[in-house]
Amino acid sequence: MTKLVLAAATTLAITAAPALADYDGLPRTFLWNPNFNKVIDTSEYKGEGPFSIGFSNASQGDGWLGTFFHSIQYGVSQNKDRINRFIVTDANGDPTKQISDIQDLLEQDIDLLLVNPATADALDPILGRAMRRGVPVVTVARRVESDENFVSFVTASDTALARMSATWMAETLGGKGRVVLLPGLAGASPAEMRLQAAKEVFAQFPEIEIVDTQYTGWSPANGRQIMAAIIQREGADTIDGVWADSGLQGSGSVEAFLGAGVVSGDIPPHTGGDLNAMYQLAHEHKFPFAGIDYTPSIGAASVNLALDVLAGTPVPQRLDVNFQVVISEGHETASISADVLLKDYVALDRPGELIMGHGMGPDYDPATFSVALPN
Repeated sequence: MTKLVLAAATTLAITAAPALADYDGLPRTFLWNPNFNKVIDTSEYKGEGPFSIGFSNASQGDGWLGTFFHSIQYGVSQNKDRINRFIVTDANGDPTKQISDIQDLLEQDIDLLLVNPATADALDPILGRAMRRGVPVVTVARRVESDENFVSFVTASDTALARMSATWMAETLGGKGRVVLLPGLAGASPAEMRLQAAKEVFAQFPEIEIVDTQYTGWSPANGRQIMAAIIQREGADTIDGVWADSGLQGSGSVEAFLGAGVVSGDIPPHTGGDLNAMYQLAHEHKFPFAGIDYTPSIGAASVNLALDVLAGTPVPQRLDVNFQVVISEGHETASISADVLLKDYVALDRPGELIMGHGMGPDYDPATFSVALPN
């Protein structure tokens, strides 16, 4: 069982991943958190290395997950002197397969298990078994339900992302209007946490009506198809805003409005970061927009934290990595200001499929990415 030691801001400052380009202070999600963040004593896991790390990935089913996996690999490549084996499994979105994958990894004498869980509930028991076997678990991007079943969770704060984007939407609409909610993948902790947080915000604005809520699986095609059906049913001119928890499905929503013949100036306000195509659409069509990247650089940050665990260094139970708030020019609100304006952030000369906030340098190209990894 892990031991708890007193949390200190200085410890978190040292452990926290380096900031991205525009906001370079401590992660605001740490600064704003009214609760204490436990710091875990990892001395029981201290070893000499080099180490064997198993990575159980939920899937690479969308562009964000592909870039996130590249970030994991990038983090490993930067620490090849400390990692002698890096074993990867991919569950293809199937929680049952991921449980089997983890059982296989635990039989391969790994020193630490790194996990992006497919769902929060299904993976909880197997991670608890890993911890009881003495194998430390670090979850990243998604978490499981029990805090006892991992040492640390590496995130960019789903709740903060959703509260800020929903607040921006509510304030942009002057506190009233008809809004469609497009969350990501049903059952995945980021989608569920973001949706809950957004609903908490909208509930404070009684004149905002939630027209419909549809899970999209973080798919541009699904976002377009679902929004096209809502437009056909409700009428495009009756929808005042679209809250999407990512630009993956958000870009599909914008395309649905364009496909319905809505001209640029009449596209309602949208939210949704991550995908460059979403930024490009917002820049081209000039609708009010707020994007917050759930930065895939959490992948590399989780590798660094995993190595801290294996070095016996105290780590926070939750490690927040900075995100950037991107807003179209002239559309900041009373509560939500931009870290960077859309016009200065959008990558007009890069492919729409590029996932932003990856942290792997200006030359990163998902189509040609390659790094040397340990066997």
